Amino acid sequence: MRKILITGGAGYIGSMLATELIKDKENYVTVIDLLKFSESSINHLFFFDNFNFVKEDVRNISRIKKFIRDSDFIIPLAALVGAPLCEKNKKIAKQTNFLSIKNLIKECKKNQKIIYPTTNSGYGIGEKNKFCDENTPLRPISLYGITKVMAEDEVMKYKKSVSLRLATVFGASYRMRSDLIVNNFVEKAVRKKRLIIFEPQFRRNFVHVRDVVFAFSHIIKNFKKFEGEVYNLGLSSANITKLELAKKIKKKLSMTKIIIKNFKKDPDQRDYFVSNKKIEKKGFKAKISLETGIDELISVFSNNKNILNNY
Repeated sequence: MRKILITGGAGYIGSMLATELIKDKENYVTVIDLLKFSESSINHLFFFDNFNFVKEDVRNISRIKKFIRDSDFIIPLAALVGAPLCEKNKKIAKQTNFLSIKNLIKECKKNQKIIYPTTNSGYGIGEKNKFCDENTPLRPISLYGITKVMAEDEVMKYKKSVSLRLATVFGASYRMRSDLIVNNFVEKAVRKKRLIIFEPQFRRNFVHVRDVVFAFSHIIKNFKKFEGEVYNLGLSSANITKLELAKKIKKKLSMTKIIIKNFKKDPDQRDYFVSNKKIEKKGFKAKISLETGIDELISVFSNNKNILNNY
């Protein structure tokens, strides 16, 4: 039996990941989460006898170290996610995103394995005609990016580790987020029938939340193949600008009006395309298209008027 610990396992990615891993009876999944943003995202998991939940703050290392030491795989998802939230809560962001990871690693034994999700926002502003790969210098421009880059550095000093630099995630989850750019654009197109865009040529790479989950599952089962390396994880066909994304949504929702405000700056100044060739050559490739995700999100936002984003 594989004992898998997911911190932040009730969150946007975590609730989906725990749900997928629990299907395999060879896995025993423990989720640690404060349930700060959602108290219902993992309710459906309490039925399963290979699931355990601990309501705790990852910053309280003394209270969670027994769960760390008892795990074969550790997936530290607990974090303050996104530049705006980290700017609002700088001290907590540093404690949660960096110091808790550093302390977690100190509690690990030699045979334990860590799969760490970071962000490709560490690339900051990429060169215009180049794709960022895993050797591209990291130049984070937000506190969020800085804390995640620092944490990745600590994780990769630990030998039995893999780091996944995630593209901007999209898609529906048990713990929904509507601040992520694809989710946010679709919600606004559905509810307001307009998209106001600043700096429309800014570039991003995207990946569906289910592809992220499938990547974690694949690496758990093939850890030796991936061990000791950093990988970009995104959908290679989804390296597009903000304006191109808006046009894809307008194709589905023709009433959507796209309004470009060239005189305003985007609060998030990231601008890059990303190469995912390294992880693809190792045998994992993200497959869920932006179009499929947009269809899914249109259904979600059209049929649920009460989705709140607590970030």
